[in-house]
Amino acid sequence: MTQLINDTGFVADDWTHGFCDAGAANDCRALDLPSDAKPEDIALNDGLEMIRIDFPSAADGRGFTIARALRLRGYAGRLRAKGHVLADQYAMARRAGFDEVEVNDEIAARQPAAQWLFRADWRAHDYQNRLRGNAAG
Repeated sequence: MTQLINDTGFVADDWTHGFCDAGAANDCRALDLPSDAKPEDIALNDGLEMIRIDFPSAADGRGFTIARALRLRGYAGRLRAKGHVLADQYAMARRAGFDEVEVNDEIAARQPAAQWLFRADWRAHDYQNRLRGNAAG
């Protein structure tokens, strides 16, 4: 089982349409991307509603780069980080462009909702904004 996290804490997963692999046809509504996907190779068609990017390890930050690159290419749909993401990485995930994080129950048990919520005001914890003197980004 998994747990979905957004800026309000642990939430029910409302996505019921499944996921396609990266090489799927153009009618796919949601893509599952591995951590070594090349963002420039992803077809961003109008019917694409969600992209889920795998984090095989908390030390593997390639998913952050992929998310940022997809957002810079204009992807405006739902973006989900999946796998070994830690509560400490939540603010970075949000700044990279992720809307939500999906973790397994073991990670959720070790890092309860309070730890994720502590980082939910991710704009306020942006060191660049603090350096500029902006309180909330």
